[in-house]
Amino acid sequence: MATRRSTRHDGEQGVRFSRTVFIALLVLSCALIAFDRPQSRSDTFARIRAGFTDLTAPVLELAAQPLRAIKNIGPYFRRQGELAQENADLRQQLIEARYWEDLAYRQRDRIEIYEDALNVDTPATQDRIGAWTVADPRGPFVRARLIGRGSLSGIEDGYPVINLYGLVGRVYETGRQSARVLLLTDLNSRIPVMADRSNARAILVGDNSPYPRLEYVGRAPDIQPGDRIVSSGDDGILPRGLPVGEAVATREGGWRVRLYSDQAPIDFVWVWPYRRVTPPDEEVSADEAGLLDPDEAGPATAAPVAEAAPAGADSGDGESGAAADPEAQP
Repeated sequence: MATRRSTRHDGEQGVRFSRTVFIALLVLSCALIAFDRPQSRSDTFARIRAGFTDLTAPVLELAAQPLRAIKNIGPYFRRQGELAQENADLRQQLIEARYWEDLAYRQRDRIEIYEDALNVDTPATQDRIGAWTVADPRGPFVRARLIGRGSLSGIEDGYPVINLYGLVGRVYETGRQSARVLLLTDLNSRIPVMADRSNARAILVGDNSPYPRLEYVGRAPDIQPGDRIVSSGDDGILPRGLPVGEAVATREGGWRVRLYSDQAPIDFVWVWPYRRVTPPDEEVSADEAGLLDPDEAGPATAAPVAEAAPAGADSGDGESGAAADPEAQP
């Protein structure tokens, strides 16, 4: 038994490190950690290390490609399925868009025939004026924007401003090269609107929230959630039919509008020139301004001139006849 214990003890002593080796390895590790700093490395060591990295980088990249390809198999086929579904949806939307395009052309031709038959004077269409917008921190209103176009570009106060999706606001102050736009969400914004489905009238009132209110809708308005809200043009400032948003019912029983223009940031907009209806008392008389063209003079202006011409001709003929007749002289 004593012999076995001594054998086991000798075997355990054979696999152990001596204290000297352990201390030497510890000192070597501390030295490597202490001297492994960028400022302590020599230029030769840095060049050797950079060259080794340049040699091994292509090999490592080549070895990683199969693993990367295996990893991307699942997302690739999933993306292909999504693209196929998106392609089918776009084809369906293209078919519907062509149908609505043909219908719009037919309606345009029909409206032109009706306008000619009824002798309706439609406002002349003008090109939209594009402009970039920036914030207006020094303006008098909270929800307003500045655009980089002004009166030199043909912009006037009251013109509607739209983006790719719908009505944004209207111009309320115009300079030579810039203008201020009052957004629909501002507390001071008021525009007449209507439901496109039922023509139910209302006033879109801004309250500095993302969803303006619908007021003056009546006791039993014919408005449903999701109805398309457009401008009614009852104020004579904004044209009729500009897209505004969708009707949303509130918990209190009121109505608000989810604006179409909020679908994208208001960065680039178009100003829509519109010929407003001018009241008679605001019209400037051409006679008072002294701008009446003689060629445009009516019968009332030409009649006194025509009546005065024979009188002058008769008097002139009488004098010349009296002078030509020698017997008529005393």
